[in-house]
This record gives sequence, C-alpha cells and structure tokens, in this order.
Amino acid sequence: MTENEQLLARVSVKAHNTRPWGWPSLPEPADASTLARAETSLGFPLPSLLADLYLRIGDGGFGPEYGLLPLLDSPPAGEPAAVVQYLANRDSGRKDPDWPWPEGVLPISHWGCAMYACVDCRSPQAPVLLFEPNADNADHAWYIDAPSLMAWLRSWVDGTGWYEETNEEPEMAPWTDFRIRTTAARAF
Repeated sequence: MTENEQLLARVSVKAHNTRPWGWPSLPEPADASTLARAETSLGFPLPSLLADLYLRIGDGGFGPEYGLLPLLDSPPAGEPAAVVQYLANRDSGRKDPDWPWPEGVLPISHWGCAMYACVDCRSPQAPVLLFEPNADNADHAWYIDAPSLMAWLRSWVDGTGWYEETNEEPEMAPWTDFRIRTTAARAF
C-alpha cells in the first residue's frame, strides 16, 4: 500500500467518525463528472491527493474545523463551494488590485473570520496556505500552513494541527511566492 493509500485510509476512518460544525452527515463522494466540471471551471487540475479525497471519501464535510468545502455545491452551513469561492476571489482580486487572488490557489476549508485553508494547485507538493485577510495588506495575508496537502491531512488525523485546543499556535512562515504569483498574473 502506498503512502497516499495509507493516508487516505486513515482520513476515511476519521471522516466517518467525526463531523465538523454544520455538517449533519458525511456527503457521498463526488463523481468523476463533478471533478471534470470543477477542473474545467477552475482551468487547472486538482492535485491527485485532493481529487482522491473528493472522489473516494466525500464531497466535503470532513477535515479540520468546518471541514472541506464541497467542489461545486454549497454545503449545509451555507458556505460557498470551493470552485465558487475560488472564482469569486479571483473576480474580487481583479476588481481590487490591492488584494489579488493568486491563480491556482483553491480555498478548500473555511476557518471563520474570512480565513481559508487553500491548496496551491500549481505546486507539485500542493502546499496548504492560510489566507488571513484580517491583515493590514495582502502581502501579510498569506502563510504556509503545511508544506504539502499530505502533511496537512496527517496533522488533522494525528490531532497535531495548530487549530487543536491542546496545541500551541505556531508562528507560520509567510508565503513568499504571493507577490511573484500575483504580479506575474497581472502582467498578462
């Protein structure tokens, strides 16, 4: 069994035994056509581990805090789906150039107070970024939550994430690629 398969098995067990706020039950997994429509709307493919979470475990409704957002349909708590939120953030960033949204950075989970966990779908490691818009400017709103989606999921399954009450909140490193990624996008 590969490392991804082992992690998916552990995530599945935890997903079936815990329920984030606002989710009465674990949604059915997304089907291949939902994934294809999501990727077409986004204009980029999801990292394979993220796609496997949606296709094999559930279309959102599991994970840290409020859980993963579904791909295309709004969850019971009323938060927009991941694709809808991404497209709205990109559109908002075009209207307000002081707060651009980087291409390929998909919000996957809401932390409250407009903060999101996001996956950088353009990076092979698929790092998870924390978007904290309560900062004084966009350059100070992006942090590296985990170096990879795999590490982020492991911390949730193991109960070692910064968001756990028993764990101390770490000092997160700023995401230094933010300005590079958003400046390059504006050049086109």
